Amino acid sequence: MEQFGGRIAVVTGGGTGMGRELAVQLAAEGCHVAMCDVSADDMAEAQRLAAEAAPAGTRVTTFVADVSDEAALLAFRDEVAAEHDTDCIHLLFNNAGIGGGGSLLGSTREEWDHTFGVDWGGVYYGTRAFLPLLLAADEGHVVNTSSVNGFYAALGPNGPHTAYSAAKFAVKGFTEALVTDFRLNAPHLHAHVVMPGHIGTSIVLNSMKIHAEAGVSEESGERRRGMLQTMGFPVDTATDAELDAAMALVGEGFRDMAPTTAAQAATIILDGVRANRWRILVGDDAHRLDEAVRSDPESAYSPEFWPKLQAEGHFAPVAKGHPQEEHQGGANQSGHPQHSLQTVRWRSRLRRNGQMRRFWCISSVKVQAQQTLRSMSWSALHGFHRRSTWAISYPTVGA
Repeated sequence: MEQFGGRIAVVTGGGTGMGRELAVQLAAEGCHVAMCDVSADDMAEAQRLAAEAAPAGTRVTTFVADVSDEAALLAFRDEVAAEHDTDCIHLLFNNAGIGGGGSLLGSTREEWDHTFGVDWGGVYYGTRAFLPLLLAADEGHVVNTSSVNGFYAALGPNGPHTAYSAAKFAVKGFTEALVTDFRLNAPHLHAHVVMPGHIGTSIVLNSMKIHAEAGVSEESGERRRGMLQTMGFPVDTATDAELDAAMALVGEGFRDMAPTTAAQAATIILDGVRANRWRILVGDDAHRLDEAVRSDPESAYSPEFWPKLQAEGHFAPVAKGHPQEEHQGGANQSGHPQHSLQTVRWRSRLRRNGQMRRFWCISSVKVQAQQTLRSMSWSALHGFHRRSTWAISYPTVGA
């Protein structure tokens, strides 16, 4: 499918990240887009951006749905048929995903199951729901977002990633099996598995929000403290609110310091569909990790494997250094200047393509986290980085 103009595309998880960028870029080519997401507000913004980019007459519709709920996806399918007045679609992007359930031993069962349900169930239910409309088209493409965690099941040597990896391995295997299934039983359909590396999306921030809104018990406080401690945060005396704020900063770092943007990722994906490539790796880091795992699979989970990749500039620590102050007056009881989150600049370094590139990232997280950090003394805020610099590696993809 070399041209998307006049076609109809369905995008799950279209509110933010790669899903939003796919919707915008497809609409810009005159492709009609139907997106779903759990956030109506995020979709409204995505719809606005897509409509602005689209030529006249291009339809962009939204539907609130949790992809882990098969009934919700069946309702979405019926809404697409009605809103677009069609009995077929041409492109299905099963893109929605969340993180969580890192450890089978340390995470709650509820969080593990919820993560797996969204990341695998969303792909399976989405394909089942829209298959009749794909079969009715003259040509159809199922584009399923897996991850580098679909062939490498860890977040580096010290990061178990069981629920997400299990789901993404399932997505990869399912999609590869569809290649043969479609060739034999529906040759006008094509399957594509997308395996991104570290992409600048809000998946970390969104995952915390989605788990909370679903009433799912998140990872235990002790496990969260342990995770932050490995990143250099002094957590011994930190309150739960301060830990929430720290996690929000980690989420912002994942989004803002990635080597590949969501827009770049969407372009790579669409180019892969145009070229009818069934296997679409996104990012130099994804290509290198794939090569390394294939060349020496027995050592892939050894302690030495990850440092070798980092030495080449892939999945390197994405944030290092201490906050630089720009105070706006005022002091706390200890005499240190007060800082709002917006006035703290984190001097960061991003290792990309083997070179160190410096840039500034001004953090702006949710109001609750801002208020928390405003209440902290400068010494406490500085203490998050005082003992060691950030050493956060992000091999997981964001949808």
